[in-house]
Amino acid sequence: MQRMGVDTGGTFTDFVMIIDGVLHIAKRLSTPHNPSTALLAEVAIHTAPEILIHGTTIATNALLERRGAVTALITTAGFRDVLIIGRGDRPSLYDMDQTRPAPLVPDALRLEVNERTTFDQQIITPLVDADVEALFPLLEAHDVQSIAVCLLHAYANPTHEARIGDILRAHNPNWQISLSHQIVNEAREYERTSTTVVNAYVAPIMSHYLHYLATHLPDQTRLRIMASDGGSMGVATAQALPARTTLSGPAGGVVGAYAVATQINIRQIISFDMGGTSTDVALCDGGLPRSSGSAVGELPVRLPSLDIHTVGAGGGSLIRRDAGGALRVGPQSAGAIPGPACYGNGTIATITDANLVLGRLRSDAFLGGAMTLNTKRAASALFDVAQRINTDTIQAALGSIRVINAAMARAVRTISVERGYNPRDFGLVAFGGAGPLHAVHLAQELGMTRVIIPRYPGVLSALGMLSAAVTRSTTRTLQIEFMQLRAAQLNQRIAETTIELTAALLSDGERPESFGHSIYLAMRYRGQAFELDVPLLTNSIGTPQIDESTLHRSQQRFHELHQQRYGHANLTRAIEIAMLRHSMANATTPLPTTQISTRETRCTSVASVLAYPNDDTTAVMTAIHQREHLVPHEVIVGPAVITQLDATTVIPSGWQALVHDTLTLTITPV
Repeated sequence: MQRMGVDTGGTFTDFVMIIDGVLHIAKRLSTPHNPSTALLAEVAIHTAPEILIHGTTIATNALLERRGAVTALITTAGFRDVLIIGRGDRPSLYDMDQTRPAPLVPDALRLEVNERTTFDQQIITPLVDADVEALFPLLEAHDVQSIAVCLLHAYANPTHEARIGDILRAHNPNWQISLSHQIVNEAREYERTSTTVVNAYVAPIMSHYLHYLATHLPDQTRLRIMASDGGSMGVATAQALPARTTLSGPAGGVVGAYAVATQINIRQIISFDMGGTSTDVALCDGGLPRSSGSAVGELPVRLPSLDIHTVGAGGGSLIRRDAGGALRVGPQSAGAIPGPACYGNGTIATITDANLVLGRLRSDAFLGGAMTLNTKRAASALFDVAQRINTDTIQAALGSIRVINAAMARAVRTISVERGYNPRDFGLVAFGGAGPLHAVHLAQELGMTRVIIPRYPGVLSALGMLSAAVTRSTTRTLQIEFMQLRAAQLNQRIAETTIELTAALLSDGERPESFGHSIYLAMRYRGQAFELDVPLLTNSIGTPQIDESTLHRSQQRFHELHQQRYGHANLTRAIEIAMLRHSMANATTPLPTTQISTRETRCTSVASVLAYPNDDTTAVMTAIHQREHLVPHEVIVGPAVITQLDATTVIPSGWQALVHDTLTLTITPV
């Protein structure tokens, strides 16, 4: 089957194609005005793929740049300010001048209806249709495009929400309607409201983009969209649940990084994805790091996702002097337009310019020689920075690299040290267009001794998308003590969720009978506010059924997980079950491997140049190698630079790279 993975980034759009069993890669400059332009241009020059899996930043950018649809919120009387109140927490405890982002829905469009249901499904104030109809003039006066409906306790009884949806659609079929019980069917009013509003805010943009893309792709090409949970979904699901795509591209990278590491029998990794605009890191301790929610621009999205931490640090990060006279890098980025100074249009120095001036990037080998970088323009931009901080160009370039490496090291410590993990116990899988440039220096900063560079690091996110399973998840709120729950009750709920998930997969054109079921119970000690997900079934084929013994064992498993996560457990304390989580997924597709016979003679460098591969101002002779010339079991000793079409790898002095059978590089201290 001919498949294509496409990852749209801030600077480049990456393509990985499997055509007649042969793997091909390509990169194009992204087209921010219409991301599909670059995608369709690449598709047009190949045999039409049967399946195209697309990681998109449409929803993410709309949220970060606040350019989504005009959105209204309809909620229960008395709860219109849930988005403003939030959790009442302080993200930065000692910051006395915190400014929270404005809500996606302005005050005038947070509307109320007089209705009320209880947590146990009772209707105590019936909904009156006329109350909903009375909102029509206001909605039309503000040219509302999308409406989020989130009523109190709709997760327990969605009758009123469903009725409001019917009334709105009947009045104006062009309104995009997001009902909370269909988006995130669980308790916690703020997270449920925020997620529903996020979905409504990006729905018209995503729907328009996917419709345009689907109608311009070849008829025989089936489009799937990468989801935040590391799986993919069909167009129908992506249009109904665009909030599932907020970590679309980064999720593909984590899937690809873990798959590459697994090929060489490494299962404890920290993925390090440095692109043009941002850096994404994730910790995989024997599996993908799954989470029940994420946040984009401080907006909670309570949908299954991979646990990914993002910082504004990339190859396009702008270098400047701040008001205090210090060197500052990012989070602003040059993006694809105008891009780094060395691309020929930009005038402000970036990290890419710094790497070029230091000789870590080859001006004649960028994108495999398809694009020539302007070294003089990069040096001029760095010289302007150097003058402002009273130093020379090389010092300014090295200082910029140190600053951005420190920012990325903090991100890695956030997902490791702050959670009780020692990064030295993990391998650093570096990818993205800029990841291999910084990987070894970042590892040195963190005390790590093993860096893994995939065969195609610059397009690994797109490659990971080819491996991703098709997934769909749902939840049911239970709110019951563990000792009161019986397997028969649980199986009845599982039967309901199975019907819901099966219908959703069928609407995407999938064959759900071949999908595996994973069942989790969200459990907590009585009095706790947050839960741990305890597995009951994992990837079980066929009709899912839970017996009493399996349910009973989950109690002990919860104690073990609580001890592991928090360092203590209370075997005598009552346990509550907050939610049932049910997901369905098909089998993942193994990543293709390239086997090349070994060569008796050692690979020789294609050049040797004066460069600054180490973290100091001493220029040293540095060997230049081409990645496509390397074969298994070869060893490249630093200082060296390895170039290829999609990325450049820097090996400083004191480190060496070993070529694995899969053509993955493992870089370790000499």
